[in-house]
Order: sequence, then structure tokens, then C-alpha cells
Amino acid sequence: MSSLRGSIVCITGASSGIGAACAEEFARAGASLLLVARRKDRLDVLAGRLKSEYSVPVHTLCIDVRDCEMVEHGFSSLGTDWKQIEILLNNAGLSRGLSKLHEGSIQDWEEMIDTNVKGLLYVSRSVLPGMVSRNRGHIINIGSIAGHQTYPGGNVYSASKFAVVGLTRSLKMDLLGTPIRVTNVEPGLVRTEFSEVRFRGDFDRAAKIYEGYKPLEPADVAEIVLFCATRPAHVNLLEVLVVPTDQASATMVHKSS
Repeated sequence: MSSLRGSIVCITGASSGIGAACAEEFARAGASLLLVARRKDRLDVLAGRLKSEYSVPVHTLCIDVRDCEMVEHGFSSLGTDWKQIEILLNNAGLSRGLSKLHEGSIQDWEEMIDTNVKGLLYVSRSVLPGMVSRNRGHIINIGSIAGHQTYPGGNVYSASKFAVVGLTRSLKMDLLGTPIRVTNVEPGLVRTEFSEVRFRGDFDRAAKIYEGYKPLEPADVAEIVLFCATRPAHVNLLEVLVVPTDQASATMVHKSS
């Protein structure tokens, strides 16, 4: 198991869910954290708690990964020490609605593609050159089972996660011959704000998604991300698909009556 003590780990979408759980897991491992999200209030609370509990350095960037200029400015404005990013966790992502394509909202499509695909690209483009020049690093993308299997109403979200699969595999080819590793962690059903965001704050509808079975928790995914990041240098876990025991596919979930 490779030590992360002192390594700088950058996490996008760090203010909640899988991102916040990963921040906690990496802080526990002694990493220095660069936390990126839009919600400054949540970032500040999380950063303060992790500093206090784990005595690790934490720096925050309040940016929207959909905004290319904001991303470029945010990362270019970092101090020299914080630019030495060892691990980039591209976690920022969302889904909107479950409409059929011919009934879908173009605004929803743009939000998903801008966050899930273009945001991942903007941040990776800002961070990767430094990794290449230092000849070390690890890119970890948070994909989804939806990047392998479609489901009714998941059209554009699923397409965005299929794109993450393609980008991860292509990036591994681009970096072949370097020690930089690339990973795509692809969860199934995880109890986060994902469904609340998808249904625009309809908490009752969102809660029903997780009834009748035990879904993954953010901490479950965070442990797997940490495992991927701490393998020996010659080991690259390229793709990891993780689902609850009660989930067999994107559309098959065993629920108790």
C-alpha cells in the first residue's frame, strides 16, 4: 500500500456525497486536500472539520467546473505548492430528469454534458500538464454503471457517462509510457443527493429510489477510491464497477416487499 501522507489530492464536487466522503478518506490517510466545489459555505465547513480532525492541510477552490475560464484561472492562481497535485479525483457530476429524449429539456442536457463531460475535461486539462512534467500522478474519474448500461429516461445522463468510459480509456493510451495512472470508478446506486438533484428537490420522489434495499453509501465508494489510489506504482486499476448486493444491473434491483 502506497503512502499518501503529504500528497496533494484534488477533489471536484467535494462539498457533498461521494466527493465529501473521499475527502474524509484521503484526510484520514494523511493527504493534503485541494477541495473544489461551487458551494463555498459547505466547502468551508468541510475544510474546517477535516483540518481539525485530521490535522492535514486543506485548501479550497470555489469554482464551477462548467466554466472553462473559471477553471483555468482557479488552477493557475494556486500557489506553487498547491499546484503539485498528485491525485485528481474528477467527481463533479449530476443528472437531471428522466424524460424521453423527444420530451427532454435542452437546458437539462446542457447542464449534464457541461458538468459530466466538459467539466471533467477542463479540470483534467488544467492539472495533467503538471503531472506529465513531474512524471507522476493519478487521474481518478467517478463514472457510473450508466456508462455501461442504459435505462429508460437515462438517455443523456447515460451518454455522458459512456463518454467518461471512452475518455478514461483514451487517456490511459495518451499517458502510456509514463508512470501516470488512470482509473474509472463506476458506482451503481449510492445514497447521495443525486436523486434529489435529478428530481429538482422532490425529496419524497428521491427517497423512494432507495427504499426496500440497502444501497451503497458514499463511504463505500470512498474506500474503493482510496484503494485504487494506494496500489503499488506498477498496478493500475483501470475500471472498477461497484454495485449494492441487491443490484444486478442498471435496471435490476431486488427490493423487499
